[in-house]
Amino acid sequence: MRSDIVQTRYSLGKWVWVRELLLIAICYSCYSWVRNQFGSASVTSDTAYRNADYMIDTERFFGLYFEPTLQSWFDSWVWFLRFWNIFYGTLHFVVTLGVLIYLFIRASDEYRKWRTIGLLTTGLALIGFALFPLMPPRLLGNCREVGACIDSPYVDTMAEYGGLWSFDSGLMESLSNQYAAMPSLHFAWALWSWLAIRKHVTTKFGRFAIASYPPLTLFAIMVTANHYWIDALGGAIVLGVGYYLGVHLISWFDSVVLRTRIPVDSK
Repeated sequence: MRSDIVQTRYSLGKWVWVRELLLIAICYSCYSWVRNQFGSASVTSDTAYRNADYMIDTERFFGLYFEPTLQSWFDSWVWFLRFWNIFYGTLHFVVTLGVLIYLFIRASDEYRKWRTIGLLTTGLALIGFALFPLMPPRLLGNCREVGACIDSPYVDTMAEYGGLWSFDSGLMESLSNQYAAMPSLHFAWALWSWLAIRKHVTTKFGRFAIASYPPLTLFAIMVTANHYWIDALGGAIVLGVGYYLGVHLISWFDSVVLRTRIPVDSK
């Protein structure tokens, strides 16, 4: 009996989709709750701004603090920026869930691996949110409680040009962690999506589209002033750690199942 047999049994068990749906829903609910405990309601704007200053200084040290220039190239393109606001607010969930569903239905032998990696990556991001609350560029010139209220080169495109929602609404401002910028889960999930599905896409257009998704996400998070590029680097790092832990966790679990000869879906 090999570990791939354990994988197949796990994937094809009766009602496994209910178990997976509950697992993902519970994990994401826990993630959201924990993330917001260390959010803008519990961290002072001075702390978040100080960390933003560190990030900007780090980018300047490497000669790569270009986000204000990038946004300034498009600051009069209202519909263009509104499109990227919608891209930022929707594809983050739509593409990630789409990849998960595709793997579950069409590539069940790989689903468990990538689901585990995704959950671990998301959980690891909480460490960054808790230890390093970071004010995103869009809040540097915001004079509300969560902002820095300084002379800023950035425009909060979602507040100025609109999208499907805004962080400035009372509900979103109270529920969201507006300092959860490092690492960027938008970029981590985009990179995860490409890695998880790339070998299953057969058409040229499909391969181009999925390969374009991470760099387009990187552009979106910067042009909308939701992240610094260094946040995306943080996202790539937590994904790398999540990948390493996920692969080894699954290998360990399968070895335990094989040793004990207990089918994982015996119930």
